[in-house]
Amino acid sequence: MPTDRAQARRAAETGQSKKTAPLAAIAKINGAQRLVCVDRLAASLGLAPGLSLADARARRPNLIAVEAAPEEEARLLRRLADWCSRFTPLVALDGADGLMLDIAGVAHLFGGEAKMAEEIETRLAAQGFDVALGIADAPRAAWALARFSDRRIAPTGLADGPFAKIFHGLPLAALGLDEKTVADLGRAGLRRIGDVALRPRAPIAARFGAEVISRLDALCGLERGAISPRFAAPDFSAERRFASPICRREDVEGTIAKLAQDLVVLLDRQAKGARQLEVRLFRVDGAVRRIGMGASRPLNDPQTIARLFRERLDAPEEDEFDAGYGVDVVRLSCLVAEPLAPAQRELEQAHEGERERHLADLVDQLSARLGARRVTRLELVDTHIPEFAVAAFPASRTRAGSPREPRLALSLLQGECASGAPPPTRPIRLFERPELIEAIAEIPDGPPLRFKWRRVLHEIATIEGPERIAAEWWRNDALTRDYFRAEDTQGRRFWLYREGLYGRETARAKWFLHGLFA
Repeated sequence: MPTDRAQARRAAETGQSKKTAPLAAIAKINGAQRLVCVDRLAASLGLAPGLSLADARARRPNLIAVEAAPEEEARLLRRLADWCSRFTPLVALDGADGLMLDIAGVAHLFGGEAKMAEEIETRLAAQGFDVALGIADAPRAAWALARFSDRRIAPTGLADGPFAKIFHGLPLAALGLDEKTVADLGRAGLRRIGDVALRPRAPIAARFGAEVISRLDALCGLERGAISPRFAAPDFSAERRFASPICRREDVEGTIAKLAQDLVVLLDRQAKGARQLEVRLFRVDGAVRRIGMGASRPLNDPQTIARLFRERLDAPEEDEFDAGYGVDVVRLSCLVAEPLAPAQRELEQAHEGERERHLADLVDQLSARLGARRVTRLELVDTHIPEFAVAAFPASRTRAGSPREPRLALSLLQGECASGAPPPTRPIRLFERPELIEAIAEIPDGPPLRFKWRRVLHEIATIEGPERIAAEWWRNDALTRDYFRAEDTQGRRFWLYREGLYGRETARAKWFLHGLFA
């Protein structure tokens, strides 16, 4: 990985992709510059990782040495993992220079395992990467094949005869053991996997630890291994592959519209709708573009899905459409699906239902065009602190336990004005920050008689309270609040509070105005 990255950069700077000299990546180890990675040409000339740079240059004066950049290599590996998701959605990072793909059930789409491996190798070689592949039933066996064996595909039934022919001759490092354990086994005369596999297990485990036997079982497939993919597999997915890459945006939008029809068919089979959608555009040069979108209600209409993605492509926060040398794979995935609410077809055109549906469509369209963070709705938060009791969340995404229908969320805001409803105990809208006021009370810990806010004096006609709200128990510096609902002689209503308990938390309490009632 380090030498491939360096070679690609040198080719971009000089315009020459042909290797004319050995290349190695170096890093400072224990105060000395040492080789940490060599390309195939340098390895064929006898250079290996761990050799000091001075010794390497003494052997090969034309050696090209570049500094290793672990962070850039990690980013490059993640980009390759995203690109490999064109073959399977289950792609995991494997160390600093490897990828692990779960191809169970997808190899036949590419003509079998051998042709799939050939296609992966050919496409990565076109991008400038020298790769080694291994395919097996168990992840540890595939890892050992790719790194220590010339064979690509292991036969099924690794625990019987074919296993001995493939893996018994490999070094113990193919088990993935640490260097100390491998050195200890070597001093005991055990240098190959066969040396361990053909001996009794109990003495090996007692002397070198049970990890050796566990790794051997994982290699044989006796212990089922699992990978941790970068992204979870989507619930539903549809894709198109093109023999000739497409470059025009109109072609991409048309493909998304057709994929939306295929996706809706899959959703209808389980009576579900899409809440979160994603389009992946795989370019032939290895770049992958992901376009995500959320919906305020479960969607199962292909026209609506296609329209929202057109809006998303026009969003200011999205980069200008760039197909590069062309897009050869377009995938539309449903990341989150929810059951559709049962409805009677003859009643769907009712006025209230149409109003809710149009409102949800408007929210989705604005969220796709302006961005989900710019279109929000207020939702209740389970906390007793007033300024934190309401928070703004993307309107197209619903949190668990919050009202999903726009009508229900709208009724929360309209509850203050509902006819016949009792007066609210708290204002719907609060100030962003409580405003300091001057208040006069008969006694220090009593309700105020009058207060001055924004240089206007208000005489209180009626007051109700206090409602005591203490701070969080873990905050020692916060003061207790006593809230009052007050109405002045002009009929205006206010929500006031006194900060601090007189005589216990403060000697002189302060008064604040936190909100206004309509």
